[in-house]
Amino acid sequence: MWCFLLYCVLCFPGLLCTLPAATHQPLHEYSDGDVIIGGLFPIHLQPNHTYPSSSHVSCNEYHFQQFLAAQMMIFAIKRVNQRRALPNVTLGYDVYDTCGDVSLAMRMALKMSIDQLDPQCGLLPGRKPSSAPEPRVKAVIGEGSSEVSIAVARILTLSSIAQISYAATSELLSKKAKFPTFLRTVNSDVLQTKAMAELVKTFNWETVGIVGSDDEYGKYGSDGLLDQFNAMDNVCVDFKFILPAHLDLSDSNAQKQLTELMDTIGNSTAEAIILFTRESNVKLVLEAAIQRNLNRTWIASDTWSNSSDIKELPGIKAIGPFFGIAFKRHIVEGFADYVSSMVEEKSSNPLWEYHKLNHPPCQSAPQEKLNCSRTASQCMETRCLVHYIFWDLSLNIYLAVEVIVNALSSLMKCDREKCQRNTSFTAYELLNEIKNVNLTLNDTHIVFDDNGDPMLGYDIVAWNSPSSGTIGEYLPGRKITLPPSLVATMANATVTAFNCSKTCPVGQELKKNGMKCCKHCIVCSDGYVSSEIGTQKCRMCEEGKYSPLKRDRCLDKKPKFLEWKNPFIITLSVFIIIGIAATVMVGVILVVNRGTPIVKAVGGYLCFLELFSLLACFCLSFTFIVKPSPLSCITGMPLFVIAFTLCVSCVLANLLQILVCFTFSQNMGRGWLRKVNQPPAVVAILFGVQLVLCSIWLACFPPSLHREPHKKAFELNCDPTSKALFGAVLSYVALLAVVSFIFAFKGKKLPDLYKNASFVTIGMLLVLVVWIIFIPVYLFGDGVYTEAIKAAAVLVSSYSMLCCHLVPKCYIMVFRKELNDEKAITDYIRNHFEQKGINVLKS
Repeated sequence: MWCFLLYCVLCFPGLLCTLPAATHQPLHEYSDGDVIIGGLFPIHLQPNHTYPSSSHVSCNEYHFQQFLAAQMMIFAIKRVNQRRALPNVTLGYDVYDTCGDVSLAMRMALKMSIDQLDPQCGLLPGRKPSSAPEPRVKAVIGEGSSEVSIAVARILTLSSIAQISYAATSELLSKKAKFPTFLRTVNSDVLQTKAMAELVKTFNWETVGIVGSDDEYGKYGSDGLLDQFNAMDNVCVDFKFILPAHLDLSDSNAQKQLTELMDTIGNSTAEAIILFTRESNVKLVLEAAIQRNLNRTWIASDTWSNSSDIKELPGIKAIGPFFGIAFKRHIVEGFADYVSSMVEEKSSNPLWEYHKLNHPPCQSAPQEKLNCSRTASQCMETRCLVHYIFWDLSLNIYLAVEVIVNALSSLMKCDREKCQRNTSFTAYELLNEIKNVNLTLNDTHIVFDDNGDPMLGYDIVAWNSPSSGTIGEYLPGRKITLPPSLVATMANATVTAFNCSKTCPVGQELKKNGMKCCKHCIVCSDGYVSSEIGTQKCRMCEEGKYSPLKRDRCLDKKPKFLEWKNPFIITLSVFIIIGIAATVMVGVILVVNRGTPIVKAVGGYLCFLELFSLLACFCLSFTFIVKPSPLSCITGMPLFVIAFTLCVSCVLANLLQILVCFTFSQNMGRGWLRKVNQPPAVVAILFGVQLVLCSIWLACFPPSLHREPHKKAFELNCDPTSKALFGAVLSYVALLAVVSFIFAFKGKKLPDLYKNASFVTIGMLLVLVVWIIFIPVYLFGDGVYTEAIKAAAVLVSSYSMLCCHLVPKCYIMVFRKELNDEKAITDYIRNHFEQKGINVLKS
């Protein structure tokens, strides 16, 4: 397609000039030079699409501020030539009026890219040269809008011509894969959206509305703003509305959209409305807002933040304050004098004649600002015209010219006297030099990043408010600077204009309530507090604290556990003391009768070891009923299972000894059972296994103090940390109890005068039942009674072993002493076997 266009233009250049003429013709100004710089400016805002039959293009809505912007480029080039910045090289220019139209701008870009000038094409009225040299356009400045710049960039890329825009800010133009020759002397919209988000945050606005347009500038800008606000916690976007790229009220659909936008703004709770679209759209939107008297806070994008046409709309002051993001403004020295010279040379200056021919009626001039009387001749005077210079755009254009000059000087190796290289370089070579420019002009430093974007910052402007004019600035990587008094006023606002709360009393927080962004104060949830007026969010109380009904402070939770005065604890304590006393009493009886047959029958010296373990179990029961602590958790259950394992091991060794002693089978005598009949070894091995398991448990996953939170208190209990290891040590105790039960059950048929086996069977059965019942309670139970239940299980187990194994023997030693005799035992055994027909002596 591009090749076809190039072919048509090359072969039929008159095609560019077949558009009909009208009263307002687009400007084209050309000046010859060794190096030609192209310029594209929207001096008219739109083309006339109803052309009469003629050979010239017709454009409407002459914009003399853009006319002055074009003159800035010409002024900058003339200044370069005058100061001989390129000693033996003269710069020329080829400036076109694009009329803000994409198709017309593309034609101009094609014309510059093929280096051909047709003297019949839309030139300055009254200045049609019969011949002109071919323009050697190596770089182009412009266009102003993003939409037109994108179209132009696609054309200029074909010839590798550098394009430097002074006002196109669309984020899309930063994509070098699509626009490799595009650069700009203005910030990308990415930075502008960051500046707007920072402005909203600084002014404590919490709800905003976004109005964009269906073009590259408004689409990417509004999407970028939405991304910025979505990343912020305290800003809500109430609505996002997209207008057509060119809002034309002659279109019924456009009128419907504008009405819908006004309804949306009128029903919105947004504190600030951001208008991120072109100036012509903004003008229609604000005129409609004035008609409806929609008083809001408005935020202007860089396209219209300093627009005099918008500021001078009738009734604009009645619809609220305006804040805006504007390009950095610096007055370019000498330009105002240059504009003044246009009047002095008006008889011979065709540019001035063109301005007079196209200037709109005088009624649009602001008399109160310019101090001009409302006559056509005086409105033409330069002292009025100078006030309409866009100094921000003018600076950007001046920077663009200086960037090109700096690149040319580097490319042609120029010094103060001459340039070493001639002008026979390619546009691509110049493009590469422009990308590497590092230039400081007065206090403005410009260097392009990999996307062709500078980082120049913004001015923050305000109007229709107590603080008007430039009130601050935003620089990349820094915080926005604004008057402290203004920031304090905004930050101290407690409610929006739409009755949405911004701050809350103590004990409450802001939350959305029905409407999309509007927030209201509600009481903090249980466990949360807000202790200061103005707090927007409740904070959670620290661990171990709770919030009272007022939710104004956090109070310490009290530990919840069974105190000594609790009846259950009193009962357990009594049983523990009785158990300790009984164990000591049994120990005394066993010591007194330590040499008697009955003491030997219950294990001999092993019974003292068993007695010691039972005493330890009773004493350790206190660790379960005192206030839980890290020490009680570590010592309680681990030491109990160690002590109880020792007790069961002693009983098991005793049962094994009885079983071996009364087994007269010769095969059994030579079997494994007699080989393992070594009570000390049996106890040592069985106890050692448990000791290893508990050591691993305490070393790797020691029990810890657990705080179970409740509303106003927390329960204290011990957490085994590793339920697997805890289950392993208890399972081992259960295994020993089962084996003991089996041995005791088998031993019931043996001639045991003291009924060791029978009583142990009952005791072991009780132990198994207790732990089957209480272990699940311990592992999965909850509440302050958990530790007390553990104490009860320990006591039942200890009493079972004491009462079923040792206490009956003490009864015999105290009340049936006649049975505590070897002859009585021998007679009992002989009678037992004789009744079964077994000769004891022979056996």
